Amino acid sequence: MADPTTARTLRGRARAGLRRLTRHPRAAALVDRLAPRSVRTRTTLAACAGVAVVLLCASAAVLLLLRVNLERTVGTAAREQAAAVSRLAADGHLTARLPTGPGTDFIQVTDATGAVVAASENLAGRAAIAPAAAAGHNSYNLHALGDEHHQRVITVTTDTPTGPVTVRVGASLRTADAAEDLTTAALAALSGVLLLTIGVLTWRATGRALRPVEAIRAEVAAIGDRDLDRRVPEPRSDDEIARLAHTMNAMLERLEAAGARQRRFIADASHELRSPLAVLRTQLEVARTHPDPAVREDLVAGALQDTERLQSLAADLLLLARLDATGHDLPDREVDLTGLVHTAVHAHGSRPHPVAVHTAPGLTVAGNALWLGRLLTNLLDNAQRHARDTVTVTLGRDGRTGEAVLDVTNDGPGIAPEDREKIFERFARLDDARSRDDGGTGLGLPIARDIATIHGGTLTVLDTPDGTTFRIRLPRAGHRPDEPPHP
Repeated sequence: MADPTTARTLRGRARAGLRRLTRHPRAAALVDRLAPRSVRTRTTLAACAGVAVVLLCASAAVLLLLRVNLERTVGTAAREQAAAVSRLAADGHLTARLPTGPGTDFIQVTDATGAVVAASENLAGRAAIAPAAAAGHNSYNLHALGDEHHQRVITVTTDTPTGPVTVRVGASLRTADAAEDLTTAALAALSGVLLLTIGVLTWRATGRALRPVEAIRAEVAAIGDRDLDRRVPEPRSDDEIARLAHTMNAMLERLEAAGARQRRFIADASHELRSPLAVLRTQLEVARTHPDPAVREDLVAGALQDTERLQSLAADLLLLARLDATGHDLPDREVDLTGLVHTAVHAHGSRPHPVAVHTAPGLTVAGNALWLGRLLTNLLDNAQRHARDTVTVTLGRDGRTGEAVLDVTNDGPGIAPEDREKIFERFARLDDARSRDDGGTGLGLPIARDIATIHGGTLTVLDTPDGTTFRIRLPRAGHRPDEPPHP
């Protein structure tokens, strides 16, 4: 037997050599190349490995049970024969030649000195057998009979009138060995066929399952920034891959819509900038060449108005860009909405129509005070532009959800239901608001809705008997928009 210290040393050296080998660049590259990369290959190998482990355990269990059962059957006959010989020896009726019973191969009886006192016919005249245990079997491999095969030997010691004797009865395990070998070969062949079948079926099934994924990947790889109208193929099945394809197409639709909105926004912004720039240039050119100072002064005043309009438009575009970059990150500063409403109304003034304010005290929300003030200012500008006589601002709290509810109402004409979402599109203006002097740029309401959305709230249009109401709902301070409402 090897020295345990030496064995541990050899194992340590082997592990160290393996680590050095795997750290070598070429060896690492070889391992990386040999490692399965595709999902199809890894799935097939995993399925085959799992089935192989199950088959190995099941085969070992079957062979073990078969061997135990066969040896028990063989040992029963030998044990009965040994008991019968022991009774003969105890009664003093033991003869030199003993007949073998069914299922037994030999009988030999030895005394305390090891001398043979009785034996079966096939062991007559032979010395006492000295069997040695064979590895893996609770039996003996005997050469005494001139045939090498395993024997199950039952040994019984009994007392006789002449002294103790040892009875050995052997039963052949040739049939058990043959059955075990045949079963092992059959299990190996069946396991090989089953593993091959599992591998082929898994390979084909995985390939068929992943074929739509490859089609989706190829289609997505071919989609560029100018052909977002393309869609990935959707399988007819209602499984995870079909849902993935549907989700991909929905994402492509959103990207296409976003790209269309961006292009439309750029075109509208260019148009909005081109018109006042053209008018401004015309005014300045005429003012430079006109001889009348009064006319020049009027032209310069008009140019200043158009410059202010351009400045306001540029500020709105910059704010929209900042809002788009902010996304949906909710500001977390606490804002006194009641005081902000009074400040915004006071700063806006009561021209051309008076503003009636009704607020609940102590309402606070989480947000950006500057942006919330801009939201109120835009709604007040819109209300003043369309009101006939008065504008009303009402601030309260929803008793069910705790949200702050702000209504800005004007007594002007209502908005048709089909236009209530259109007015929140950028540069969208209804027919009565297309005048350069009276109408806005078409960015006030989109900016207001973006600000409300960033703060986790909503901005909607309601029809009221007194005119049109723009309603803002904002979550209370410390309440995230994804939290369930409290009763």
